[in-house]
Amino acid sequence: MQSPWRTMDRATLDAAYSNGDPPADFKTRSAALYASHPGKIDVKYGAAPRERFDFFPASSEKQYAAPTFVFVHGGYWQSCDKELCAFVALGPLARGMNVVVAEYTLAPTASMTQIVGEIGRLLDFLVEQGHTTLILGGHSAGGHLTAMHRHHPAVKYALPVSGLFDLEPISAGRLNDKLGLSAEEITRFSPMRHVDHGAPMIVSVGDAELPELVRHSHDYAHACAEAGERVTYVPVPGADHFSILYDLADPDGVQLGALAQLMQG
Repeated sequence: MQSPWRTMDRATLDAAYSNGDPPADFKTRSAALYASHPGKIDVKYGAAPRERFDFFPASSEKQYAAPTFVFVHGGYWQSCDKELCAFVALGPLARGMNVVVAEYTLAPTASMTQIVGEIGRLLDFLVEQGHTTLILGGHSAGGHLTAMHRHHPAVKYALPVSGLFDLEPISAGRLNDKLGLSAEEITRFSPMRHVDHGAPMIVSVGDAELPELVRHSHDYAHACAEAGERVTYVPVPGADHFSILYDLADPDGVQLGALAQLMQG
């Protein structure tokens, strides 16, 4: 079956991926998180200025025994930062996890090859620091980067939220103006083309999101299931591309509940 995006002209395709701006309260929620949960801020994992993360321990006694939830922000690989989305740490912290909120170099300063490589470097750094049980999650572009690294040996579970799993439609619209995706990158870094032998996974998406975004998650989860992967597709009721993060920040939310069930086997 032909993907719907292939019948769209460029203006229609651009609109199909236009989510608007994040809500203003993302910043206030994140500021409250920083004020109430002391952590290690701006830890460097590489040489580039944005190769940094914030670390929030579950507790000082248990931080290396507890699993570490690693969150990678979205922004279509070309905007956003960890400070905007840090509030999502509240949910995993309440469930007894350490939390890492990570940042990476954005396009056009970095290519997709470089961005994917930075997240791999982050995971290796965390393992070197003693975090051997990682739960990798990310939103939108961060969901893509999550799916790209679910094969990392330290990643025991993955949670791509509203992710992008096929770079071909991205390459056909305005989003590619800064990304400059090559044909090799589209093939190499499209998770839809690499669905085998990864960590067990929750694929979540808001059921009020743009149809193209829903399609990405639905089709990727279906492809992984068809390949024999352990995957659960989780539509979040009433959530759009941004409000789905409120659910992730809720320890009793749909996504963390599904993750807990997955971790229990």
